[in-house]
Amino acid sequence: MTTASVNGITIGYDDEGTSDDVLVLVHGHPFDRTMWRPQAEHFSTNGWRVIAADLRGYGETTVVPGITPLDVFAADIAGLLDHLGIEKVVLGGLSMGGQIVMEFARTFPERLRGLILADTFAQAETEDGRRNRNDMADRLLREGMSGYATEVKWKMVAPDNPEAGEFVAGLMHNAPPEGAAAALRGRAERPDYTETLTGITVPTLVIVGSDDEYTPVSAAEYMSERVPGSTLVVVDGAAHMPNLERPALFNKAVEGLLAQT
Repeated sequence: MTTASVNGITIGYDDEGTSDDVLVLVHGHPFDRTMWRPQAEHFSTNGWRVIAADLRGYGETTVVPGITPLDVFAADIAGLLDHLGIEKVVLGGLSMGGQIVMEFARTFPERLRGLILADTFAQAETEDGRRNRNDMADRLLREGMSGYATEVKWKMVAPDNPEAGEFVAGLMHNAPPEGAAAALRGRAERPDYTETLTGITVPTLVIVGSDDEYTPVSAAEYMSERVPGSTLVVVDGAAHMPNLERPALFNKAVEGLLAQT
């Protein structure tokens, strides 16, 4: 692991490969950068420099209690790129990571060569959703991560993939409750990114698991229909983590996107 001091925090990240072509991968909630190992290993040995960082509040990056809005996460990514002297990247994210990617596209469009939006959705949170996210944040602070991790394990990963399920469960059990709660409170206040999608001008891949209950195929179709020229890929037999459940299919779809950038 390498660390960088960015925006008043210490970010832990992996930086693999030596190419001038840079792929940055943003993890979801409540995970860390190791969820991207199948992609980091594959693409760093196939012509790309791959950067995967732990978000603020997760993994080996500083935990900041309270509320972490999506624009703070996006600014941290931009700050890390500045630290590394990187101007333009292909940026991909899954779930919350995909919403951070959309915020980055809204705020720093000039820094993008391409986008990957995996198992995510663009609309603002509903009133019920805001209440549920804040209630869950309270619960994580009160009880820790274990109960939540056990409950959602087989919604994150399809039940026929026990190896991926155990890996994802471990990520969730090990997440810092304060960081996860701060991210939940921030996502509860997220804006609607529909207008941002219509203004994207770089090659974009929208990818989703066929059995994803959190961000169903309809949510991916909504995004793909609004991003000009985007490609939609549905990964059969995967739930919310197709990059881990079906890595070969996921990587093939990403390869198609990278060839366009």
